[in-house]
Amino acid sequence: MSANSISFQRVVRHNVLATIGLVLVAIFTVFALFAPWIAPQDPAYIDLPNRLATPSATHWCGTDELGRDILSRLIYGSRISMLVGSCVVGMSLFLGLIVGSAAGYYGGRFDRFVNIVVMNAFLSFPGILLAIAFVAFRGPGIFNLVLALSLGGWVGYARLVRAQVLAAREREYVEAARALGATDLRVITRHILPNIIQPIVVQAAIGMAGAILAEATMSFLGLGVPPPTASWGAMLNDGRAHLFDAPHLVIFPAMAVMLAVLSFNFIGDTLGDVLDPRSRIEAGF
Repeated sequence: MSANSISFQRVVRHNVLATIGLVLVAIFTVFALFAPWIAPQDPAYIDLPNRLATPSATHWCGTDELGRDILSRLIYGSRISMLVGSCVVGMSLFLGLIVGSAAGYYGGRFDRFVNIVVMNAFLSFPGILLAIAFVAFRGPGIFNLVLALSLGGWVGYARLVRAQVLAAREREYVEAARALGATDLRVITRHILPNIIQPIVVQAAIGMAGAILAEATMSFLGLGVPPPTASWGAMLNDGRAHLFDAPHLVIFPAMAVMLAVLSFNFIGDTLGDVLDPRSRIEAGF
């Protein structure tokens, strides 16, 4: 067992927030993977006689304006949030690793062009506005939503990777690999990236929270997955018209988004403490 895994276990045992984050992520993951077997009802089943029912033994979270079971829609909504969040982080991280590694390793004019022109051009526009414009042009759907959120999400990873590669490319082990005749691709993939992966993992965990929140925002605006697919953001949009007469339509989806975002932020903070040697020394690990 590695030292980082031992430190992570120790931090989790001493950090209540880290434990809460892990438990919540595990719950949302189970919901996403086994939604058809866990959900008590079909999330698209319409029961108009029981519309806007308050939470009860039959419907633990009540029903919406069409009589659909909110708990079932929350469970199925975790599928969309976890799927979109994972795909956005994965695609953004992949693009960021490629662009950031190339810019940081080769430097010179290529680095200046990528860092000053390309990255600053993307950073000059808010990412959510780029996503809204892209989905409005291409149309709603999971694939377009992932592409839209990844369009501005890769820049943060690219800048982080670039900074780490700039610092690592002058290290002795990199110079030794070059002297032995290793290709640039081998130097980057076998010697540089494994030694700079720690801050990238922390950024990815925190980025997962941002991706889930962005997906909920897009769905709230009607630019996410089309109905009747259950989505937390779409549920918030549907429930805002009944905020005062049926507040449970808003409370439960809002709590789901809040808990999902907080859980990944807790895990990101814990990973930052575990992977930072100074934090481990201060904590006595």
